[in-house]
Amino acid sequence: MEKIAIELMQDFSEIVHYEHTGIPLYIRTADLTVYPGMSAPCHWHEDMEWIYMISGKMCYYINGKRILLNEKDSLMVNARQMHYGYSYKEQNCRFLCILFHPSLFGSNKTLLQKYVTPVIENSDCEYLHFHAKQTRGQEIAEYLEQIRCLKAEAANAYEMQVVAVMFQLWSSLLQCGELVITDSKSESNSDLEIQKNMVSFIYQHYAEQISLNEIAASGNVSRSKCCLIFKHYLQQSPVDFLNTFRLKTSCNLLQNTEKSITEIAFSCGFNHLSYFSKQFIKNFGCTPREYRNQESV
Repeated sequence: MEKIAIELMQDFSEIVHYEHTGIPLYIRTADLTVYPGMSAPCHWHEDMEWIYMISGKMCYYINGKRILLNEKDSLMVNARQMHYGYSYKEQNCRFLCILFHPSLFGSNKTLLQKYVTPVIENSDCEYLHFHAKQTRGQEIAEYLEQIRCLKAEAANAYEMQVVAVMFQLWSSLLQCGELVITDSKSESNSDLEIQKNMVSFIYQHYAEQISLNEIAASGNVSRSKCCLIFKHYLQQSPVDFLNTFRLKTSCNLLQNTEKSITEIAFSCGFNHLSYFSKQFIKNFGCTPREYRNQESV
C-alpha cells in the first residue's frame, strides 16, 4: 500500500498536491496506516480542511486542543490553523480528507469578502466538530458523503459539483450560526506565531544536535516560556516533540530507502543507535528492523 508523506515548507506549511493543476481541491479516502507512524506531522495550510470518519476513531490536535473523532463524526479545520491527526490507541481508521481552498468561493469577490474572508480571519473560529449521534452531525455527514461519492464516480466536471455542495454546506454553517462573521480582523495570537517559529526551527534542524536553548531562541522566548507554549499547543515538551518528529522521519526512511538502520538513526539526529532503538520500541512497539520488515510485506 502506498504511503502518504506530507511535504512541508520551511515554515511547516503543507505543500498540497491537488489532483488537477489550477483547481485547488484535494479529496482522498484513506486508512491511517498509510501515514508513517499512523500520524501526520504538525502543519498548517491556507486550505480549509474537512475530515469525515468512515470507520474507527482518530485523535486530532488543533492549536493544542485535543479532539477525539468517533465513527461518522465530521471535523472542519479553519485555514491557517496548526493541526495534525494521529491514531487512537494505535488503532487504524478510515476517513475522508477534503482540502478546499477559499479561492474556490471566489467567483464573486463580494461574496468572498462578505461570507468567507471574515471567517478565515476570525482567530476564535479554529474548528467545528460535529458528532455523529446528533442530528446536525448527521446533516453535515450527508454533505461530505455527497462529495465522497462524487470523487469516487469522477464523472466529467465532478469538481464543479463538489464546489456546489461546498457552497451549500458553507451557507448552512452560516445560517445555523456555526460560522461567525466578524466586522474586523481578529488580533493574531502571538504565542501561536512563536510556536510556528519554534516548530519550523525543529523541522529545519532536526538532523543536528539542537538544544532547548536553541529552540527557545528561535522563538525569541525563555526556556520556561518555550516549554509552556509547547505544552499548551502540542501537549508535549519541546524535546519530546523533537524526538517524535525524528522518529516519524526515521519511519519514512525505513520504508522508502535502503539505508542501514545506523545511517537512518544518525541522519535523524540520534547520537546513539541504542537510544534510537529504545525510543522506537517505546513509540511503535517494535524495533526499527521489525518495522521495516513489516512494512515490506
